Amino acid sequence: MNTRRCQTVLAVSMLWAAMSVTSPAQTLTALADFTGRNGGGPLGPLVQGADGNFYGTGSFGGTNCAPVGCGTVFRMTPAGAMTVLYNFCSLPACTDGSYPYSGLIQATDGNFYGTTWQGGANGQYGTVFKITQTGRLTTLYSFCKQASCSDGELPQAPLVQGSDGNLYGTTTLGGQVCRACGTVFKITLKGVFTSLHSFDGISDGSFPKGGLMQAPNGLFYGTTANGGPVYDGTVFSMTPAGKLTTLHTFDGYDGGNPWGTLVLGPDGALYGTTVGGYGTVFKMTLTNQFTSIYNFCSLPQCEDGINPESGLTLGTDGNFYGTLNGATVSGMGSVFQITASGILTTVYQFCPTGYPVCPQGATPVANPIQATNGKFYGATTLGGDLSCSSYGDGCGIVFSLDTGLGPFVSFVRNSAKVGQNFGILGYNIRGTTAVMLNGTPVSFAVRSNTLITATVPAGANSGFVTVSTPGGMLTSNVAFNVVP
Repeated sequence: MNTRRCQTVLAVSMLWAAMSVTSPAQTLTALADFTGRNGGGPLGPLVQGADGNFYGTGSFGGTNCAPVGCGTVFRMTPAGAMTVLYNFCSLPACTDGSYPYSGLIQATDGNFYGTTWQGGANGQYGTVFKITQTGRLTTLYSFCKQASCSDGELPQAPLVQGSDGNLYGTTTLGGQVCRACGTVFKITLKGVFTSLHSFDGISDGSFPKGGLMQAPNGLFYGTTANGGPVYDGTVFSMTPAGKLTTLHTFDGYDGGNPWGTLVLGPDGALYGTTVGGYGTVFKMTLTNQFTSIYNFCSLPQCEDGINPESGLTLGTDGNFYGTLNGATVSGMGSVFQITASGILTTVYQFCPTGYPVCPQGATPVANPIQATNGKFYGATTLGGDLSCSSYGDGCGIVFSLDTGLGPFVSFVRNSAKVGQNFGILGYNIRGTTAVMLNGTPVSFAVRSNTLITATVPAGANSGFVTVSTPGGMLTSNVAFNVVP
């Protein structure tokens, strides 16, 4: 990244310092250790399944590919009981994939979908896969099937299911224009693959490490980590048909090198992070008004943290939550909260003393998710069981973080058209008597104590969903998007 942003005058540093505080200690619980055999070094976020359990990937570890391991898919109960569902590179030559750097998503068919960074039927170029709740894995697509990897290679980002039911994702490399620039693709749940866009490295960026998100206007939004006029990355929009528009190019002064997936805020704007320099948090409206709202390492000795590699999570309190994985005088990474106006609070500091002995974890990369019981759940890449890792610093943990927020409901997919079904997730929702979408009654069926299926009613508009349960009214953490 261009280093001009780091040449900040003292007055600006003092201003940012005044906008960062440290919160009282929150309750973090180490739920499970990665041991190597069950995975290690998770880089993707967890996902709450319709059964109330959490699902995720270990970027390495497992029982194959000694001594490091090629990665795993795991399930974990809210109490921390972990089960390995799949060990990658179980087939000859890793044709089933290896090193799942992204997390998983649960699609509307109840199955989970993800990508592997390497492996596949065409060599070490990566895959898209489907896996059931019981661990049966199907490789849907192996990259570099086309000449010169024009279909893409080395996917790192999580997938997203669009309102049309298809999955959308990015690859960091490959493409028709520039093999080192990356692509955007679409794939059906049956595995029919379409390459939508190839980046050129200059006008529209290159190396998209983050995933896509679909906004209420039906467009997808994403970022490239590199490329653009000064090679600091871009923000773009894309139609479902693949027409891409570059919305913003980073220049070093406003941050650079965004790695994470964007998130929609309660004000309808997009929020994201960059890692260039020490990192930033930015806001961008759907009318392309860009604002950098926080620069990390604004406090003396970088006590506010550095390196926000992942994107942000919108909490039920209207604030955003993320992780920092850089080592500072304060510890080995942190969970932070930031308001839409840029006031940052350190919520939890990992391993403030005693590294490499970090039983509560160290260096989180993926953003935490907020489960419908109100707690945040995430993982660290280091710390925990010291017997895992030849360096004696552990392979990471899965944790819960209680910040005092209450229960709510969320969605399997938070966008659909009128007449389409969607899933509502929660805890203790059996006995629900009513579901409303922005004030409009919704036809629904209670499937379990953690899942309701509903149908978008005619005349409904985008808005929050409320669920009337025996224990009280629950409201969704984000608005449900009724798309055209």
